[in-house]
Amino acid sequence: MAFSYPKIEKLKSKKSIDLLFLKGKSVSKYPLRLVYVQHDFEEDISLKLGVSVSKKYFKSAVDRNYYKRVLRECYRLNKQLLIQNLTAKYCFMFFYQTSEKLLYPEIDEKTIQLFEKFNNAILEERTESKQ
Repeated sequence: MAFSYPKIEKLKSKKSIDLLFLKGKSVSKYPLRLVYVQHDFEEDISLKLGVSVSKKYFKSAVDRNYYKRVLRECYRLNKQLLIQNLTAKYCFMFFYQTSEKLLYPEIDEKTIQLFEKFNNAILEERTESKQ
């Protein structure tokens, strides 16, 4: 598997982002949150991801941009955890929700835990829909 985050996987559509906030479900692993919704888009990929760090927590754009880069890198290196269990196409929004300045290894560990939590939530949804 290629460890990449190509332009085609970036969530940019206003329509998709609005859908995420209207109908999306979320999983959290402090300080990270993943909002997701099943969505059909034209591209032949299984997911699209957007990243957000709130101005509420980091006033400085330098700090916000740093944490966005860290989140994208954590996603890039661990996205196989998401892709392996997907049977449909999904849109994701990945949030950093604290003013604490965590180090990269801590964020990476939390990202792995969050992706595993998402996989469990998807499996539960599938079993509920089959019954």
